[in-house]
Amino acid sequence: MAKSFTKLTRPSIRRTAPGDQINEHGITFQRQADGDGRYTVNIMVDGQRIHRVIGKESDGVTRQQAEDFIQKVRTEARQGRLNLPKGRKLSLGFEKAADKYIETLILEGGKDIKSKTMRLKYHLKPFFGSKPLTKISTFDVERYKKYRLEENAAKGTINRELAALSHLFSKSVEWKWISHKPAIIKRLKEDSGRIIYLTTEQIDQLIKAAISDQFHQLYPFIVIGLETSLRRSEILSIKIEDIDIDKQVIYIPQSKTGAREQPITAYLAEFLKSYIEAAPDEQAWFFPSAKSKSGHTVNVEKPWKRIVLAAGLDPTQVVRHTLRHTAITHLVQAGVDLPTVKRISGHKTLAMVERYSHQNGEHIKAAMSKLDSRYRLAN
Repeated sequence: MAKSFTKLTRPSIRRTAPGDQINEHGITFQRQADGDGRYTVNIMVDGQRIHRVIGKESDGVTRQQAEDFIQKVRTEARQGRLNLPKGRKLSLGFEKAADKYIETLILEGGKDIKSKTMRLKYHLKPFFGSKPLTKISTFDVERYKKYRLEENAAKGTINRELAALSHLFSKSVEWKWISHKPAIIKRLKEDSGRIIYLTTEQIDQLIKAAISDQFHQLYPFIVIGLETSLRRSEILSIKIEDIDIDKQVIYIPQSKTGAREQPITAYLAEFLKSYIEAAPDEQAWFFPSAKSKSGHTVNVEKPWKRIVLAAGLDPTQVVRHTLRHTAITHLVQAGVDLPTVKRISGHKTLAMVERYSHQNGEHIKAAMSKLDSRYRLAN
């Protein structure tokens, strides 16, 4: 049934003096200083505050158009609720959907849960907030990409966050939380430029800066990264019991390619042995943290930037993942065959490793010199 108006009537609207306004049923009419009138709407729909400027009298806007807008918004909200599970009265907000998504993934035995949780917690949830899942549009996703780029996030990092968002949408459809994906997600085109890695001189500078820093976990973090090519999350989640000094391997229970054994150098084996022997008997994690819910350190970003600057390097170029790039690049330059490098680095495909074979031409020049020498000897 249509609402009856007792205050926001045509006669009262005409009598409204400049600077005054009338409010009724979520509609506000305000007479402006120049004599023109403006209509706005401010209502709550399914727990979400909606505030819109409908327009001015001089543009032909009337109270009826404000009423039509309210009716349209409420109709759309009802349609959105038709697709929700029985008993749910409100559209599922993004934050709650994200939490429920992780909980259900764990029960299903999903993969890469720790990374998905971090991307949702630190980036996607703060941006989308309580916005209903069904109301997230392609435009909202594009705004998110722009926002993260302005934060100087790498395109690859943003694409992994978008992948988590896309998977959440797909699972929400599969679990019948929504009827269809609400938005189209287009990945950013990643730069195909050269991979940044450290020279032996820069490695020495970085290690010296880490040894002098007040955050003592960063030194072993760097050494492990350089000696193994492990990813940041893999390094920080190492358990002491998963380090086998005699076999010279670290067992990685969760990685992008599943559980695997990471080979380590003899130097790193001795390095880790000295740390393990000095650790208390009750210590489970190699990088323990009493403040972390997980029991181990999960973020080294601030001290990392500090020591990179102390080493005289550029923190916009030398990031935590640079340790991985450095280890893999030096393996390739040392002449290690690419399948073996793939085994050490834990990459999914050989094509991903081949990128590193073009980063520095010295090993290629050396190979061509061998070919040249062989031909010359033949003559």
